[in-house]
Amino acid sequence: MGPFRTLYLDMNSFFASVEQQLDPTIRGRPVAITAMENEKGCCVAASYEAKAFGIKTGTSVPDARRLCPGIVFLPSRHRLYVRYNLRVAAVLDRFAELERIRSVDEFQLGLSGEATTLPGARDLVTSLKAAVAAEVGACLRFSAGIGPNHLLAKIAGKLEKPDGCQWLGPENMPDRIAHLALDDLPGISRNMRARLEAAGITTMTRLCQLDPRHARAIWRSVEGERFVRSLQGEHIPLIDTQRGGYGNSKVLAPAFRRPQEAYMVSRWLIEKATARLRRDGRTAARFTLHLSPMGAASIAGAIKCAPSQDTLTFMRINRGLWRAAWPKIRHMKLAMIGVNLTEVEMLTNRSGDLLRPLRPGELSRAERASKAADFINARFGAGTISLGLNQPHPGFFERG
Repeated sequence: MGPFRTLYLDMNSFFASVEQQLDPTIRGRPVAITAMENEKGCCVAASYEAKAFGIKTGTSVPDARRLCPGIVFLPSRHRLYVRYNLRVAAVLDRFAELERIRSVDEFQLGLSGEATTLPGARDLVTSLKAAVAAEVGACLRFSAGIGPNHLLAKIAGKLEKPDGCQWLGPENMPDRIAHLALDDLPGISRNMRARLEAAGITTMTRLCQLDPRHARAIWRSVEGERFVRSLQGEHIPLIDTQRGGYGNSKVLAPAFRRPQEAYMVSRWLIEKATARLRRDGRTAARFTLHLSPMGAASIAGAIKCAPSQDTLTFMRINRGLWRAAWPKIRHMKLAMIGVNLTEVEMLTNRSGDLLRPLRPGELSRAERASKAADFINARFGAGTISLGLNQPHPGFFERG
C-alpha cells in the first residue's frame, strides 16, 4: 500500500472555531459568522453546532435565526483568521514539509520517510492534531486526508468531518468514493458535470476509469488528463499558474448603493488593484468594469489601453465607462461593483515608446508617482495618500 506523498488538512468550521477559541462563553454553542452586521446579511461560516440546525454558508440571517433561535452571530474578521492560519502553519511546518497553504483553512504537506506508509501517516496526523490543540487552541480541529497526490488527499480529507482522518489510493479507488456525485469533487463544476454526462460519464466509477486522453477532449484542456490521472493515483504535481489579472469586487452596503457613492467605491477598488499590480512588477492592458443593479441585469464594459501600471490611467478609463452606463443606472441602486485589470505582463517585457520618450521596461512619470504613493502608504498606513477622492469600503472580511 502506498507510497503516500501528500497529507491534506482541512480546518473544521475554521472561522467559527477561532471565535470560540477566543471566547469560552460561546464554546459548544451554535455560532454563525456573517458578512454584514444587519438582518440583510448572510452566513459565511457556521460552527458544527449551528450546522446541526441546517445552517450553512449562504444561509440568510433571518433564516438562520428561524432555524436556531439561540444562535450567536458574529461579524467576520478575516485578518484575524489569517493570523490564526499562520499560527497553525508554523506548527505544521515543524513536523512535515508544508508544501502549500491552499487557503485560509486548508494546508498541503509533503510526506517522507515513515510517513509515506499508512501507519506512519496516521501517526503524523495524531501528532499534528495534538500539537495544534496545545499550541494554537483546543477548539482548532481539522480533518485529514492521505493520498498519493494532492487531489486524492484533498478528496480524502472531505470524507470524514469533523476531526476525521481518511486515505485514498489505487487500493480502495473508486469504490471508496463511488457514492459521491461528480460535482462533489474539487474542480468539477455544474457545467463540467453536464459536459461529462453528455459524454456518457455519469458515475464516479466511470470517471475514474476514463481514458486520460478522452478526459483531455472532454475538458478541452490538458487539465482533464491531469485530473483523471490524479484520480487514478498517479503523482501529478501542481503547476504554478501565471496570474491572468488583478481585480476587486465589492458587495455594497446600503449606504453605498446609489451610483454616486458606488462610483467613489470603484475608485478605491482601482487604487487597491493597481497597488498589487505594481507590487508584482506587472502592467495591464485592459480594464473591465462590472455593475450589478438591484433587480436588473448586470452591466459590463471594457476598454483596452497601452500596457500600464499607473493608477490614474485606469481611473480615467473607469470614469468613461461609468459615464457610458450612467443613463441606465442613474435612478437605480447597485448591489455589487467590480473592477478588473487583465492582459497582464511583466513590466520588464514592455517595449519602449519613442514619442514619450520611454525606454523598454522604464516607468513613466505617472507610474513613478503611483509608486511613490505606494511607498508612503506602506510607511504610514493604507489611505495616507490617495490619487483623488475615493470611498473606502473595506467590509468585514478585511477587518483585523
